[in-house]
Amino acid sequence: MVNQKIFMDTEFTSFHGLELISIGLAASTGEEFYAEVPYYPERCSNFVKETVIPLLSEGKTVAYEDLQNELLNWFRAIRLETTVKLFYDSEFDKKLFNDIFNGGPPKFVNHKQIGRRNISELLRNHYYAFSCLPEHHALNDARALRYAFLERPGRAM
Repeated sequence: MVNQKIFMDTEFTSFHGLELISIGLAASTGEEFYAEVPYYPERCSNFVKETVIPLLSEGKTVAYEDLQNELLNWFRAIRLETTVKLFYDSEFDKKLFNDIFNGGPPKFVNHKQIGRRNISELLRNHYYAFSCLPEHHALNDARALRYAFLERPGRAM
């Protein structure tokens, strides 16, 4: 069975409250998913208020309780009888994703945290510079992960 690689990023209220604001997924095959959920601005850190909130869409949100079905429908549409390898660069992303699915991912999803050994910071910076897209937007950051991902020969990912 083939593994579909999907790169994920989330934006959230603060490190202390950790409530989802948005989620972005970028598949290695080009498909993308993005959703924003309702949030309480007063629970957001100053960084989130100044940097993340201005990048959000105006008024387009998915009810949090509908997000699981939206994601499952997207996964069904793109996975074509494969398992999904979900790459993320922060444990916060994994926790927020699992929370959407009541504490654990769907059976066909395998998580994999990636870091400096698998991400080229040069390519990541190149992505933002040449795409003219801002950082700290969940879909832009998922795209940057996809662009900068380095698959190491001989290492199962």
